[in-house]
Parts: sequence; C-alpha cells; structure tokens
Amino acid sequence: MILQQDISYLKGVGPERAKLLQKELQIRTVGDLLWTLPSRHIDRNKVHKISDLSAMASTDNLFGDGRDERSGIFVQLYGQIINFTDEGKSRKHPMKAVFTDGTGYVELVWFRGFKFITRTYKVNTPYLLLGRLSVFNGRYSFSHPELEVVKDGHIETHLGLQPHYALPESLQKRGITSRVYSGLVKNALKLLEQRPPIEVLPQYIVGQMHYMSKAEAFAAAHFPRSGTEYLHGLERLKFEEFFFLQLNTLQEAAARNQQRNGFRFPYVGQLFNDFYTHHLPFDLTEAQKRCLRQIRTDLGSGIQMNRLLQGDVGSGKTIVALFTLLLALDNGYQTCIMAPTEILAEQHYATFCHLLKALPIRVALLTGNVKGAQRQDILAGVQSGEIHILVGTHALIEPRVVFRNLGLAIIDEQHRFGVKQRALLWKKNIRPPHILVMTATPIPRTLAMTLYGDLDVSVIDELPPGRKPIETLHYSFEQEREATSLISGQLSIGRQVYVVYPLIEHSEKMDLSNAQEGYKVFADTFPDYRVELLHGRMTGQNKDAVVQKFVNREVDILVSTTVIEVGVNVPNATVMVIMEAQRFGLSQLHQLRGRVGRGGDKSFCLLISQDDLSADAEQRLLTMCRTTDGFEIAEEDLQLRGPGNVQGTQQSGIHIPLRVASIMADTPILEKSRNAVKALLDKDPLLSLPEHRATYQELIRTREKHPDFSAIS
Repeated sequence: MILQQDISYLKGVGPERAKLLQKELQIRTVGDLLWTLPSRHIDRNKVHKISDLSAMASTDNLFGDGRDERSGIFVQLYGQIINFTDEGKSRKHPMKAVFTDGTGYVELVWFRGFKFITRTYKVNTPYLLLGRLSVFNGRYSFSHPELEVVKDGHIETHLGLQPHYALPESLQKRGITSRVYSGLVKNALKLLEQRPPIEVLPQYIVGQMHYMSKAEAFAAAHFPRSGTEYLHGLERLKFEEFFFLQLNTLQEAAARNQQRNGFRFPYVGQLFNDFYTHHLPFDLTEAQKRCLRQIRTDLGSGIQMNRLLQGDVGSGKTIVALFTLLLALDNGYQTCIMAPTEILAEQHYATFCHLLKALPIRVALLTGNVKGAQRQDILAGVQSGEIHILVGTHALIEPRVVFRNLGLAIIDEQHRFGVKQRALLWKKNIRPPHILVMTATPIPRTLAMTLYGDLDVSVIDELPPGRKPIETLHYSFEQEREATSLISGQLSIGRQVYVVYPLIEHSEKMDLSNAQEGYKVFADTFPDYRVELLHGRMTGQNKDAVVQKFVNREVDILVSTTVIEVGVNVPNATVMVIMEAQRFGLSQLHQLRGRVGRGGDKSFCLLISQDDLSADAEQRLLTMCRTTDGFEIAEEDLQLRGPGNVQGTQQSGIHIPLRVASIMADTPILEKSRNAVKALLDKDPLLSLPEHRATYQELIRTREKHPDFSAIS
C-alpha cells in the first residue's frame, strides 16, 4: 500500500533526509509524512504594497491572525531585489539585501545559508516574497523570507493557502524547512493521485458521513482551496483516528465480556445483612446504594466484574468497597484490597478492623514493613483461607502471596499502579477474581471513553450529609499574615492543621520553600502549639508514629510533604495549607484539599504561592478556588495537561495514539465515530464480511503499534 511505502523512496527525500525525518519526527513512511499536518495555513491570496505596511497592525486570514509563534505578521509582496548590501560572514555579520515593489523599500536579512542565497537569488528578477514583517532600526525588515520566481508576471499561480509546518530547528538547519517539507508533501500527494490508497473506513460509513476520500482529505488538510474544504478534510482524518481507537477498544472489550467467566456470587448473606442492620455507623447515600446495586448485579452475573468506582474525595468509596468485600465473604471467597502507599493501606486496615470488630472476620495487613514471623503467619493464613480480607501494598502481588480462594480484588487509586502490576492480581486464582478499582481523581468522560471503551463505571456523585464545602483561598507569600491569622483562629478553637511543602529540604536547583525549614518557621510562629514534621525519608515506623499522634490529637500542626496526599483521615483537621501551590498539579491539589472537610466543621484550604505565576499555574489556582467538584476539576486538568498525563497514563506505559484529533477539542467527532463503531460491531462483531476486510487489516496494524486500553485491571 502506498501509505506504508518507506519515506526514503519518496522523491526529494533519500537516505539522509529519511534518517533525519525518522529521528526528529518519527516519520518512517509516506503515511507518516501525510499525517503530520501543518500547524497553520497562511493566506497568500492577498499581495500587499510596501507603502501599505505602516498602516498594517494585524492580518486576518482563515486560520487565525497570521502571527508566527515567535514574532511579526506574515506579509506578501511582489517585487525584486535591487542589490545585496553585505557578503554574509556570520550571524553577527548577516547577509542583507534591499527589496522594492516600486512603492517603497524593505530590508531582507539572512543569518545562515549564504552560499544558497548567492547561488539562488538574483537582482532585478521578479519575486513573490512571503515573510514575517518586523521593524529594526526604524526600517521594515524580513528575516529569511520565502522568495518564489514569478514567470511572465503570472502571479495568480502562486496564490492560495500555504501550509506552515512547525519543524524543529535541527531539521531547518539541515535544509528541511517548512517550504521544503511542503514540497515533499506535494510529491506524496502526487503518488496518491497515481495510486489512490485503499479506503480503510467502510465505504458505506464514508457515504453516510458525507466524507471525502482519504486522498482528498490529505490534500484538503495540507493544501486547501478554502477554509471550508480544510475543515472538511480535517474532520475526515480526525474521524478515522477516533474510529480505529474506538474499534480497537470496543471490540476487545466485547470479546473479553464473552470469554471472561467469573465466579458467581448468588447470595447476600449473613455477614452483609448483619453489618448493614446492626453495625453500619451512618446511613448510606442514594449514590452509594446505586453503586452497590450495580456491583451486586455484576457479581451475580457469572461474568468477571471489571468495574471502576469513581467518587470525589470524601464521597464514601471505602464503605462501598467494604460491602463488596462482605458479598464475596458471604459466598465463600477470600478478598484483598491493594493501595499504592503504606499509609493508605494502614488506613484501610484500621478502618476495616474497627468497623468489622463485632463480626467473625479476620483482616490482615501486608506491607513491606511486615517481616519475620508476623509475615510468615500472614502468608500461611492467606494460603489456608483463615485470613478473609488481606489489605496491602505492592506486597500483595508478590509470588509468595498465595490465596486459597481469591474471589475479589479491589485496587485503590488505580492509576498509581502500572498496567502489569494490576494485571498480576488476575493470576492469584485459577479463574480471575472480580476486579473493582477505585479512584478519588475522577476520570473525565471523554478520556474514559477513549481509554476504557465500554468499561462499567459506577459514580458516587454526592457527598454524605453534614459535609460542609471547603473554602479555598489563594494568598501570595506577601499575604502570609492573613493566612497566619486564619490558621491561628482555627487552632484557638481546638482544630488541627496540615501544612504541605513540595520539597523535604533546600535544593540549589529549585528556589522553593521546603518542609524542614517550614517546620522551624511554624514552630517559631506558633510556640504554644505542638508541631511535627513528616516526610518520605523517615522510616515507616517513625512515619506511622507521627501520623498516629496527629490522629490522636497529640499534634496540632503537621508539616509534611505529599506523603499525606491520600490515606490520612482526621475529622478534626480543618485547615490544609499548601505552600508553593503553583508547583502542584490540579489533581494533586484536589487530593490534598480532600484531607480536610471530613468532619462537620467548616474547613479551609489555603494556597500559598509565588507572585509571578505562569498562565497555567494561575488557571489551576483559580480553578481550585472556584470549585470543589472533582469532576469539573478533572475536565479542567485534562484541558490544561492533555490526556497523556491525566490518570498516570504516561507513568504506566500507555500512550494515546492521536496525531491529528484531540479528545479535548473534538468530542463531537469522537462521539460520532463511537456510534459508527458500535453500529459496525452490531452488524459484524468479528469484521469478517468482505466490505470490512480493509478495516480489519488496518485494525491489526493499529494493534501492532498500540496497546488495548479497554482493560483496567
């Protein structure tokens, strides 16, 4: 197929340029070249006069204001070079020329490529000039303009919309400029005219959507004749990208649903009913009840559950998890819950032991700190089945942990584990256990739809009654006195305070306040209150001791790093102070804020930052002050950071393969493609019909390059 042709064989490329394109842009084939679209188009339909330049403050075109990323506005002139004023020796002594169109004069400047310029450009030859207009020493100037020879005055053959490609400097220095690249694209499009590529989208879908052919879409995206044609071609390409991403995800999910036999939990038994009737310390919210019903249906279906439980900080995911564990125990199966940190695992262990103390259930904790005879006893109890609920960290997936009959595995803060780590839990029984993963950082709907396909999602979308909204305030370091006053007021009525720093100690590389210095500052500022320091370099035993003192109200101010981001539950703590708040991402700020507001008292989150903030940092802090809704914050986080960072997809080895489309900006096209894929799979689940042969072959190529996103466990 023409799109899979090696790029080195394309006219104008060759072996050396092919190596450069592969190294800098990962372009290996003709298809890769065509999928790398222009960053913008420049409207070359208008030719200006030099005499008009003084009146030009901006340029309107179909794709923006015409401004380059660096400086200046694109201007097109028709005239000739009348002389070269410098030979060009170095960047300090550039080559210069004077250009005129009869209405005035401008200066042309080149800082490199002097031999090419003297060999190519001649005086008194008609040129169409395109460049970024700037003013230097009071004169209009163009640096490295594009010059095209105009034969016989036929200027109209050069007009239109010109693509501009954002290429790295390393390519431009080796002669692959935007103009050269566009020439390579033209050569590729000529190949497509001679040998049109096979349509990988089913023809009837292309017809239903009223889309142009793929070859036409590439031509329209690179060299459109109008803005409308450009947008139509672009949508066709975006649709195709989304289509195969969704096809991969939804077909794999459907196949797994058919094949994944699971343990059937038919009973809601004595443990569940006894706890619900006699030991539940509060009423469940309607959202919690709805999620439990969804989980109960899964567990009774005979198909392995693969469900994501989303809920904002403090929404009550843990109690839903506990009831799910009880359902498994009532049906004769062991359970486990895996947390990303020892603090969070210990918190779950303490919570379960407290809530289940009146029931005949043995709960055990397995972390890296559990050693010797205690560890051996736990491993033996898990293997014999005497331990019913095993709570732990990564230690749970070690080969030595052998369950007698594991029927349910719960993963908390699932995005903190790599894909392979989560998958190891599947192998803890002959038949994979039911999987429930939980997150307090809600996944935006568009990202979940892209990554996980038809994954079953339960959402706890309401907080327990009595919870008061957390008031979030932003102060600069110069306004610390106001923050100190608020903290003092809360301490005076017996409340406790968290203070979080991004660093443990001073760093020469980053001029940021740190926890060790902050501990001294808060101890001096509040001499009548008990201040403790907590950070990740402390031993597990020492960390536990400090946290326990805070839980027992033996500490008033806990100065810490982000080790307390999850897992610490102190209802009496009403103030979260985040120092150098501009250094934290939205989801992390939201997690930290979630440490307070867990009781019935009014709580505060104080964001302390530098004065000079980047636009993104300012937007993050404004968002935090505006809303406490985790789902709104997740959407904003997606907009600011992009999908590769949200939910730890980069850390866990997942790359979302989108070159043209954007799941943030192109949601309507995403949904359109999703509906088309669903209709296709309803008609032909295995893509075995003749009209789907090319679609199936393209899907196989997609799977060779990219992973299956539809499994979360």
